[in-house]
Amino acid sequence: MSKRFKPSVVFKDNQVTDEAVYHDRRRLLKSMGFVGASALLSGNAYGQGWFWEREEKPLAQQRPLEFTNNSSFSTNDTLTPESKATTYNNFYEFGMGKDDPVEEAKHFQTDPWQLRIDGLVNKPLTLGYDDLFNQFQLEERAYRLRCVEAWSMVIPWIGFELGQLIRQADPLSSAKYVAFETLYDPDQMPGQKNRFIGGGIDYPYVEGLRLDEAMHPLTLLSVGMYGKTLPPQNGAPIRLVVPWKYGFKSIKSIVRIRLTDKQPPTTWNILAPNEYGFYANVNPSVAHPRWSQASERRITTGGVLNRNRIPTQPFNGYTEVASLYSNMDLTRFY
Repeated sequence: MSKRFKPSVVFKDNQVTDEAVYHDRRRLLKSMGFVGASALLSGNAYGQGWFWEREEKPLAQQRPLEFTNNSSFSTNDTLTPESKATTYNNFYEFGMGKDDPVEEAKHFQTDPWQLRIDGLVNKPLTLGYDDLFNQFQLEERAYRLRCVEAWSMVIPWIGFELGQLIRQADPLSSAKYVAFETLYDPDQMPGQKNRFIGGGIDYPYVEGLRLDEAMHPLTLLSVGMYGKTLPPQNGAPIRLVVPWKYGFKSIKSIVRIRLTDKQPPTTWNILAPNEYGFYANVNPSVAHPRWSQASERRITTGGVLNRNRIPTQPFNGYTEVASLYSNMDLTRFY
């Protein structure tokens, strides 16, 4: 089973992410008119009836999972404590602050759930909540997670290869890409209801991969972490994990996977195409327009005074995927 950690204090943004990087990304959204009110609406403010009344619901529950440990795919890097991985999140559907998701998603209900797989396939599928955990053999893999904001974690995900699901749907020969879509439920996700809270994103959140990327054995559909089902703030009940790409590619709370013959639109590429490309491969040689990607802040067991600054590796260290991009200019196809 996965390792366990004692709870640690929840820390602020500037104790983990470079403060300049954090404010630069928020400055982008502010320049588009999306941040203004978010500072006033952080934490619980918008859950207290200032703008609408929220129906009180039971707390979302996690449960232990049965899985095998696949060490052949796991890194030996020190794991990030669970208490940090579950309290420092980007999930704008629940707010723009790093600590908004853990607070605002605590009542998020995921059962029942439906995940639809359709498009250019011979056998469209719909998986219910229980199917997510029983349809495939679950395994644990400790992957590095590199955020575009230049911080990183190491997380023991539990799930199954996306390729297994795609093969079950039997793609047509014309299928070239895989498009993903997050749940759209403004009643549960306050960021979808209020554009100031949700960063001005045109929801639902969408992402995409080339079919060969989706079929790579490293590409995981995760239904758990740290031995249990995913908490809502980390993308319950099912999310994508693509460890060689920046974290925003790993779309959360997926309700649809669609195979297509055209490159699908992706949320951050729509919002800022000059900064966030379709591929989003981790590349220390290509700086973000407003900050360097040459190094990262690794969030592990170090205290707040331990900066844990390490060099960023090409493809986040997963160089076995490099052949997917042979003869491609990765400064152009970023």
